[in-house]
Amino acid sequence: GLFDPVSVLGLEEVSLESSTVDHVQRGERYTAAFDVAPAVNPRSTLIATNRIEGVTRALVAPTSAGPDEAGLRSSVISGMGAVISLSGRPDSVTRSRAALFARLGSGGGAVAFGSRAEALLRLESALRDAAEYAANADAYARGERRALSVSTEDLEALQPVLAGEMPLVVNVERASDIDAALALAREHGLRLVISGGAEAWLRADALATAGVPVILNPFTNLPASFDRLEATLENAARLHEAGVTIAFSAGDGHNPRNISQAAGNAVAHGLPWHEGLRAITRAPAEIFGVGDELGALRAGLRADLVVWDGDPLEVTSFPERVLIEGEPVPMRSRQTLLRDRYRDPAGDAQNGLPP
Repeated sequence: GLFDPVSVLGLEEVSLESSTVDHVQRGERYTAAFDVAPAVNPRSTLIATNRIEGVTRALVAPTSAGPDEAGLRSSVISGMGAVISLSGRPDSVTRSRAALFARLGSGGGAVAFGSRAEALLRLESALRDAAEYAANADAYARGERRALSVSTEDLEALQPVLAGEMPLVVNVERASDIDAALALAREHGLRLVISGGAEAWLRADALATAGVPVILNPFTNLPASFDRLEATLENAARLHEAGVTIAFSAGDGHNPRNISQAAGNAVAHGLPWHEGLRAITRAPAEIFGVGDELGALRAGLRADLVVWDGDPLEVTSFPERVLIEGEPVPMRSRQTLLRDRYRDPAGDAQNGLPP
């Protein structure tokens, strides 16, 4: 089964309808402690749409956005993501608190009042305060320590990150921002993951030496911003050649199914075929600590299986059957029901639709 490593599946139904969007973090009261898992809707119509095209797991993540109507801003630290299955069952969240997400670079600067330097400072300050809190928790509870930069809930949420038990996923594109993230990880002993990484190939050796994976979109090619001036379709191939673990996210909250096309695009630009497939199956599972459960065809692992009618990295291929934990899932979605209804109006009753 395909595994999208950065998604908002189950956290968003209609992007422009705020009542259906549950992944955006705003305000300073809860940043690291903001946990998206309780908001996941396993019955989202988007889940079925992506499931029938082979996506069986996703890491659903918090995001940042511009100020809301009340002027409330997002934080540099976005919160915690969760691993979900696309089974549609009530127990779809299979691992909560799977990773902490933060934004640096120009994106971080946008939520930190305009400066990437302040974004980095805010993240560093939160980590240092969390370390101080861990060393002096009793004194802090008695009010015998200075006021810290984040809430008690956030200080607690940061402890697994400082202990190396939870990866910190930092969204950056520019090579110099990747350098800053690597330095921060070295200072605090963090399990760093780079998300975005348009210029990651420029720091491939440093990333490989540090053992830092990169989650990227292989379609990123044009200098859409000053953070992406060195973007290239060969990013994935160059990172792999240097020994960096890579995973692919299509960067589309509604269509994680496009990660198979993204992988095919990376293969067309130099990545070995089996590494393209690994980047959308095994690699995400390993990055987020569920490699002992998911990502391979092996006895003892959860049986997420997809039977394709051809090469899964070809745009003309389509799954014939999808199983999640050994259970076949219906190969229908809202789109297929609408297709069938208007292709064959006489089939309305058979499809369970009103006349």
